[in-house]
Amino acid sequence: MKVVVQRVSGAEVKVDDKVVGSIGRGYLVLLGVGNGDTREDADRIAAKLINLRIFPDENDKINLSLADVDGELLVVSQFTLYADCRKGNRPNFINAAKPDEAEALYEYFLKILREKVASVECGVFGADMKVSLVNDGPFTVILE
Repeated sequence: MKVVVQRVSGAEVKVDDKVVGSIGRGYLVLLGVGNGDTREDADRIAAKLINLRIFPDENDKINLSLADVDGELLVVSQFTLYADCRKGNRPNFINAAKPDEAEALYEYFLKILREKVASVECGVFGADMKVSLVNDGPFTVILE
């Protein structure tokens, strides 16, 4: 699994010009599922994400987690995180999981997060989505 985490002051995702997910302060999470990824991988990444301390405290030190700031999550599936651009100019996605496998892990990942975080929004798996965000910092990290 590959996850791009962006600390945001707000984010939303639209499908067919309709907002399907929207958050205030929290994380926009772009999730890519690769061949061979498992539920154990999803458990590990979800735990890391929830406990990640990338919000500033009262001394402006990066020290607070999502729970510490009552943060929200917006999770968007993004198979293009597995793009292989080493040869030629057109990426191949051979390392991305097949859609049915990826969707099952995406849904499982959302389930885990919803058990631990009060506000979890999401995109629509496989849809053409338009994602808007205000990156706070900017602060972006990658988890694998």
